Amino acid sequence: MNGFTKLSVVAVCALAGASTTVLAQDAAPPTPEKLAQQATELRQGLLKLVSWSFGPVGDMLKNKTPFDAAVVQKSAGRIHELATMLPDAFQTDTRKFQVKTRAKENIWTNLADFSSKADDLQKAAAALGDAAKGGDKAATMLAARSVGKACSGCHDNYREN
Repeated sequence: MNGFTKLSVVAVCALAGASTTVLAQDAAPPTPEKLAQQATELRQGLLKLVSWSFGPVGDMLKNKTPFDAAVVQKSAGRIHELATMLPDAFQTDTRKFQVKTRAKENIWTNLADFSSKADDLQKAAAALGDAAKGGDKAATMLAARSVGKACSGCHDNYREN
């Protein structure tokens, strides 16, 4: 074996040993606090994806970018799929934990209403996709505003500003 190969073998073995140590440390079940933090991070990541997906459509609404029905269809499909995940992502009640979140406590006391707002977003996203398929800019932008209203309907009730 040449020097580089020996060094490579030593490095791989060292990394394998270090990763085994890390895995062994993580073998203990997560604490309730850790689970609450993970649930919060999951929710925030999901909502960031919804926002990112609507971004190109929002830019079209503000006339920052030209209308592109294909882009709107893609965004609508993403939002629709992501919205189906929202009720599941909020199943873990994190009210009694110290997590950094803008979620209002009433999400968990009104989970049925919160879930219906997610359903409203799904429906609005589906309607947006249908409008974009037709290629009519005015109809599509009207449907895009409905998606924005669905977002606001939830934010107004369930998100701190």
